[in-house]
Amino acid sequence: MTQILTLNQDNYHSTEADRQFFSVSQFKSFVECEAKTMAKLSGEYKEPHSNALIVGSYTHAAFESDEVFDDFVTDNNSIIFKKNGSKYADFETADRMIETVKGDPFCMFALEGEKEQIFTANLFGVDWKIKVDSINHDRQTFSDLKTTQDLHKRYWSTKYDEWVSFVEAWDYVLQMAIYRRVIEANTGCLYTPYIVAVTKENPSNKAVLHFAEDRFGFEYEYTETMIERLISVKNGNTEPARCEKCVYCRSTKKTKDTMEIGELILG
Repeated sequence: MTQILTLNQDNYHSTEADRQFFSVSQFKSFVECEAKTMAKLSGEYKEPHSNALIVGSYTHAAFESDEVFDDFVTDNNSIIFKKNGSKYADFETADRMIETVKGDPFCMFALEGEKEQIFTANLFGVDWKIKVDSINHDRQTFSDLKTTQDLHKRYWSTKYDEWVSFVEAWDYVLQMAIYRRVIEANTGCLYTPYIVAVTKENPSNKAVLHFAEDRFGFEYEYTETMIERLISVKNGNTEPARCEKCVYCRSTKKTKDTMEIGELILG
């Protein structure tokens, strides 16, 4: 029997941790493409390098502590700085977003709390792991910093079957729903989630976002609807479906039949 991994900052993102625990990002990955996610778990496939992930980590590190931020900059010096010593454009944009949030007392108030705290719990018949940006046990709140193009941009969502904000489009409501359940399992209290959002515009826009309580019920129903199959796929009992759109599927695709042109815009 596999021993349950004790999670810490060093192994939280490890493949072994991902094999043992579901996370919101893994759940979303399974929904997007089961085949790609299983290939990642088996070690067959690694996601292509994403500069956006590095920039996101850079931004989050700035709010964790000066020491963490300095260490991150040192470790990623060649990615952040050009040979002439100036920063690449994405990191200059990140600096502007960091300054925007740090210069707003209400945003900083919303981000007060212990940083990067790890919790686990069994939900929907499977173990989950979460890492919370900021959690304030005195106020019974937690918050997450999110960057976006434009606070008011609309996206069409097949999940919700309507136009939605970036919060729904990137499944941040689902994230907050799962987080509050996991935190409740660990503390016995239902904490209130917030998102501190800052845009990549110049100058940056920002907002502190809360959630109407009735938004979470849909996310729990959605998770319950999806999770049984995903557990079966992850455990190797069900053949993973291919999306035929992602980088993994495109790189491993073998055509077997023709498509009627109407199928091109389905799904």
